[in-house]
Amino acid sequence: MSTIFVIHENDDWLPPFAEALDAEGVPWEDWSLVEGSLDLGAAPPEGVFYSRMSASSHTRGHVASKDYTRSVLSWLESHGRTVVNGRRVLELEMSKVDQHAALRAFGFDVPHTVAVIGRRDLRERARGMDLPFITKHNQGGKGLGVRRFDRYSDFDDHIDGPDFEHPVDGITLLQEYVHPAAGYITRVEIVGGEFLYALTADTGSGFELCPADECADDSGFELCPTDAGPAKGLFHWREGFDDPLVGRYLEFCRFWDIGVAGIEFIETAEGRRVTYDINTNTNYNPVVEQEAGRSGPAAVARHLATLARRLDAGQLAGSAG
Repeated sequence: MSTIFVIHENDDWLPPFAEALDAEGVPWEDWSLVEGSLDLGAAPPEGVFYSRMSASSHTRGHVASKDYTRSVLSWLESHGRTVVNGRRVLELEMSKVDQHAALRAFGFDVPHTVAVIGRRDLRERARGMDLPFITKHNQGGKGLGVRRFDRYSDFDDHIDGPDFEHPVDGITLLQEYVHPAAGYITRVEIVGGEFLYALTADTGSGFELCPADECADDSGFELCPTDAGPAKGLFHWREGFDDPLVGRYLEFCRFWDIGVAGIEFIETAEGRRVTYDINTNTNYNPVVEQEAGRSGPAAVARHLATLARRLDAGQLAGSAG
């Protein structure tokens, strides 16, 4: 059976997927792209390649991982290898501007957003935002640069002060603050072109944004959705979720050849349903999975194994969702 290669940079996120692949009984290899080399004259090995590269890799000191992965995915695709979440999907993961443009073009309601390159125009462009508004880093993950501002003067003080976080790519997003009417956001998990389940993330415990996106409040309290401990009460299965948005998200993933993703939206009191984030290196919360009776890592492993079997049967080549 063809080998599955898992491309990533974060060893802490790998164990659930390693266990699921082992349980599936498929051969697989760990490709940790932190430092290394790439012989562009050599052919890649045969197999199925699954990219889990994270936009926040630089926060773990892995500053070269994003470009390393760009190079590897381009190399793989130039040889016609089967890639899940390939080169174009990586760009969606790395840029919220790309996400916003893609979602808007597909007809989704997205938050009003202004991308500011550098610091010079921040103060002026903020004056064009309705209050309150939030900031984000374009290359996000881990809630990088996420803050809410209720007054322009507070924003001025922030960007002139020592707590201003410089985005790794120099792009700060000014974004409409969208208030969740029910006190939670919804995240729709998709694997291999199928709806896995939906979960809710509570925003009512003093957090201004989805804890799955923000990751920590001002005290540094960790809110990673993979954590079954402190965040236990914040993430829950959204039982019985059956909404037309699911079908539209599946169409979006097929269009962009996204094999694995978690897509987040907010429902407002005015009836808007605002899609604001695409996670293509999605992680899974064990509490939610126990409630739903479904395993994200197991679903991913089954999807990769199916692709490997199809590849062995000569039924598959190139990028695969």
